[in-house]
Amino acid sequence: MLGHSTEQKVTAALRMMAYGVPADYIDDNLAMAESTSIFYVKQFAKAIVEVFGAEYLRAPNAQDIQRLLEMNKARGFPGMQGSVDCMHWKWKNCPRAWHGQFKGCGKDATIILEAIADQETWIWHSYFGMPGSCNDINVLDRSPLFAKLANEEAPPVTFEANGRTYNYGYYLANGIYPRWSTFVKPISKPQGKKELIFHNAQAATRKDVERAFGILQSQFAIVRGPSRFWDQKIL
Repeated sequence: MLGHSTEQKVTAALRMMAYGVPADYIDDNLAMAESTSIFYVKQFAKAIVEVFGAEYLRAPNAQDIQRLLEMNKARGFPGMQGSVDCMHWKWKNCPRAWHGQFKGCGKDATIILEAIADQETWIWHSYFGMPGSCNDINVLDRSPLFAKLANEEAPPVTFEANGRTYNYGYYLANGIYPRWSTFVKPISKPQGKKELIFHNAQAATRKDVERAFGILQSQFAIVRGPSRFWDQKIL
């Protein structure tokens, strides 16, 4: 008996990723067993990473940095390289022994994704795998992003603001992040028109990363719903 065609394999993978349907649902349309459809999803994801990873899953180069700086300067934030935030992905099949570690404020176990995105929703930094019991600061402490800055491995950034020259870029973040020079956070209690204008501009621009999360979840429902895979590396 002949096996499944390439079109059937790709269709099964795309249906699970785009619509978030369970693996046994594929059997009704494509006559494909649950274990087989799961295998094709894993192989499809690996192939996508191998083909497109070098182009999209990378840190920005010098040309990208220049484009980000020019784009954000026009928005009123010279030197800004993107917005940083975290999202939680429910892990339905989290091993029971790990539930205490991966359960955050809700009752479900989750895994955290840290990401930096620009206005065009390009996620150029991602760090995935921290348990849901951690907050944004715990994730930041283990993230490789600022380790590269400390080791001078990141592309150089130079910009001027208020008559001063700075040799490092910064990111827009919410109020939970630490008071580092590489973060620009909202003003907790803005006083006066000037502070209020800055607070509103920072909050509106920081929505870039949240909008990227929303697009990611709308295009790939497998990320919006609880994950049914067992292995964290596969996730």
